[in-house]
Amino acid sequence: MPIFQLGPQDAIYYEHYTPGSSKGCTFVFFNALTGDTNTWESVIGPRLRDEGHGSLTYNLRGQTDSPFSPELKLDVDLIVDDALKLLAEVRPVRPILVGLSIGGLFAARAWLQGAEALGLVLINTLRRDGPRLKWIGDALVRAVEVGGLDLFRDLFLPLLVNEEWLEDNRSNFLKYDGSYTPSDPGGGHYKLLAEAGRDADWNLPYEQLTLPTLVITGLQDHVFREREVIEDMFSRLPRGRRIDMKNAGHLIPNEQPVELADLLLNFGKEI
Repeated sequence: MPIFQLGPQDAIYYEHYTPGSSKGCTFVFFNALTGDTNTWESVIGPRLRDEGHGSLTYNLRGQTDSPFSPELKLDVDLIVDDALKLLAEVRPVRPILVGLSIGGLFAARAWLQGAEALGLVLINTLRRDGPRLKWIGDALVRAVEVGGLDLFRDLFLPLLVNEEWLEDNRSNFLKYDGSYTPSDPGGGHYKLLAEAGRDADWNLPYEQLTLPTLVITGLQDHVFREREVIEDMFSRLPRGRRIDMKNAGHLIPNEQPVELADLLLNFGKEI
């Protein structure tokens, strides 16, 4: 199991594949707070590698197989710093940074702080700080305090993903057996939601993102998608391209992985 050691109790689990083609890029994937490498490795990573590209997936400290010191604050600054250290260690060939949800914020901030990249992909990332977003952040944390990630998913998935995915996967949720268990306040997922998600600064200087940037939005995201906010922030990108997906919500890599992989392949060819 490849591990990038950061300290006696701190490490990052990662999977790195170099491009199989001399023209291949390396797609570097940034997780959402409740995700892990499986988000990218079940379909998308293998599809990209079949076409000659490489990939780098990793888990944030606090996610699966990425341990952290108990006293550590798992905030955005730490996460971005970890990404910069991992990229410097692995040195992926011709990287394209791809972030899902808040993972796009991490990717953008990493590039602004000096990470090398040929392009940037923001998947359901564009949002604006305000009372609504703060309320959502607090509610997500409150849900895991009361019933862990099981309650979090039962409450929010119907608002986050498309109806086809909900119909296919309903049997895996809503067990009604009294098994909701509060999250450990010292656990990784709780700390990431409370310290990175709830307190994140979404005020990105979009005008400074001068690399080719693909913005992908799932139109069935009924939690984070605000049309006017997305249009305003997209207009500030110097080299932005936008794709709206009618058949997906917030978790596009899980809902439409093949279509998303094709979009990434096309973006790689363009840049």
